[in-house]
Amino acid sequence: MNEGLYLYCIRAKTSFRFSTKGIDKGKIFVVPYKDLEAVVSKVSLDKFGSEEIQKKAQEDLKWVKEKAETHEYVIEQAMRVGSNLISVIPMKFGTIFKNEERLKETLKNHYEQFKESLEKLKGKQEWGVKVYLKEDIFKKILEEKNETVLAKKKEIESMPKGMAFFAQKQIDEVVNQEKDKELERIIENIYNSLAQLSFSKNKDKLLEKDFTGMLEEMILNSFYLIEESKLNDFQKKVGELKEKYNSLGFKVEVSGPWPSYHFA
Repeated sequence: MNEGLYLYCIRAKTSFRFSTKGIDKGKIFVVPYKDLEAVVSKVSLDKFGSEEIQKKAQEDLKWVKEKAETHEYVIEQAMRVGSNLISVIPMKFGTIFKNEERLKETLKNHYEQFKESLEKLKGKQEWGVKVYLKEDIFKKILEEKNETVLAKKKEIESMPKGMAFFAQKQIDEVVNQEKDKELERIIENIYNSLAQLSFSKNKDKLLEKDFTGMLEEMILNSFYLIEESKLNDFQKKVGELKEKYNSLGFKVEVSGPWPSYHFA
């Protein structure tokens, strides 16, 4: 069989080994280099070559999803040494080397960069915060309480009854304008409130409902690198934001700790 090495992540050397299986059902093992080690498993290059993975991505999304979940699971296991969490540099799905020599050459060429990244991540955890909007609730509250909307309603009360259709169109337009302004303000407030407690922060692209499986629209997809000493404060702040905005139609979800995809 034509085999290569599938690379999951890089971490500092440990004595901890794996019991889980890899992406091609093979054993997980490590390739050491100085004080680092690459977490790998053997894969068939016929099944996992770059052309084959691209073909699968177009023809067999179930296969890709299953393999991507295994990829993520192995990295999460690599972060856990006994009851402790350690820093790892996660690799993209489908990172494969033809042999150990090629892998060690990469470790050698990027050794200082890997060391620097691991040092930056030491004692920190990546957490994600996603915010979803129940638009019907939010718009209803705007119509009932927003001063600009209420002023517009009062302004058109004197319009002839035959103009009711046009009056409602004007109200809808004002509601949408105020919704956009208020949404931007709230999103920035949530993001910046959490950013103040983080070592580093990152906004990612918004995901469609088909991908999230949620009925509500995603309006914020953010990630934070949190020093472990500030983790309790961060989680407390998330709880405060949930309580503050839940009644306005916002759903705040926190998850982690994750491999540091956004900060490694």
